[in-house]
Amino acid sequence: MQNILSDSNQTNSISNLLPKQGCINYYPELVSPIQCFSLYDQLKQSIDWQADQIFMFGKKIVTKRKVAWVADPTCSYTYSGVQKHPDPWTPELLLIKYQVEKVAGCTFNACLLNLYHNGSESMGWHSDDERELNANAAIASVSLGGTRKFAFKHKLDKTTHSLFLENGSALIMHPPTQQFWQHSLLKTKQPVAARINLTFRAIQPSQT
Repeated sequence: MQNILSDSNQTNSISNLLPKQGCINYYPELVSPIQCFSLYDQLKQSIDWQADQIFMFGKKIVTKRKVAWVADPTCSYTYSGVQKHPDPWTPELLLIKYQVEKVAGCTFNACLLNLYHNGSESMGWHSDDERELNANAAIASVSLGGTRKFAFKHKLDKTTHSLFLENGSALIMHPPTQQFWQHSLLKTKQPVAARINLTFRAIQPSQT
């Protein structure tokens, strides 16, 4: 299988960046720079991107940010009151999935994709703790495209930590991070290139 990992950063990451009650590892160049731009273009063309729909204060809001839910056939997913039914895996996504599983140390059966066109498109504070998720598995976030600021906030004492997610990087969030921390992709007024984020997850398959 084709290797997309950067030779110098396949197994090296910055050690745990959270001060307590969680563990995140950051790989600044998980994907080879040569591969980043071609993978970005392939995903932008091959994925069935849709405007996201979320419910806030009883109202349905349609976002400019585009999303897709790609997973094994039995892995539906519900967040913000909307159920997502899976699209099939593409060759490019499978290639990235197999490589990121090596550094995350677990197997993923689903991926939530987000396409951010500019710095005004963001993601508010939340935890990835929906009931369908396997709470004992890591969540791996791979970034392709523009560099964006990503922040963590402790649920109890509001301690914060932030980092910049670079083109080709991977952020691995290990248990029990979601239990104690929220995270957010912050808005910026600075010019920034479009970005595709791939969040690989382990989903409890539905019983139907």
